[in-house]
Amino acid sequence: MKEGKKFPNLETDRLLLRNANHEDVDFIYRHFSDEKVCEFLYDEELFTSRNDAIELVKWYENPEKTGYNRWVLVKKDENREQIGTCGFHLWDKSNNIAEIGYDLWYEYWGKGYMKEALISAIESGFNHMKLNRINAYVALDNINSIKLLEKLGFKNEGVYRDKHLYKGKYYDHYSFSLLKRDWDGFAY
Repeated sequence: MKEGKKFPNLETDRLLLRNANHEDVDFIYRHFSDEKVCEFLYDEELFTSRNDAIELVKWYENPEKTGYNRWVLVKKDENREQIGTCGFHLWDKSNNIAEIGYDLWYEYWGKGYMKEALISAIESGFNHMKLNRINAYVALDNINSIKLLEKLGFKNEGVYRDKHLYKGKYYDHYSFSLLKRDWDGFAY
């Protein structure tokens, strides 16, 4: 790993987390155009064209310069299947805070892949970005995501009212946070 790199590619037991690039366009289009995957993602309309995916990849193509990233989760098996994404955005460098987001193809829900990916991403955020606080916002009905964040030591700080306007309706979200001091030594 290059010295000082804030968004290195990461590796877990079963996954490679690599920064999104142009070879991911077809996966990203399929992923973010699927209603089941995007059921609780109220901050973005479903993708309707491959061009939507191309634009997203361009948005994340230089994380070291822009300060936001998206890792594509790739299974470390013979197929090297792309199964989801996670990453940081809204990085407040003055206060060492960033927001984490994540999504997973539904066939892999409940199998521990996202927990594995988030542990690696969180470690990277605290160690490479020098974060002190990681925020996560979760739709009130997204029970599985709420349970995952709680397993990782995130604290529910209450409801962020009318967080997103999506298809003409406002949606509340739970506001979660994880502090570095709470993560250090946490048994996940």
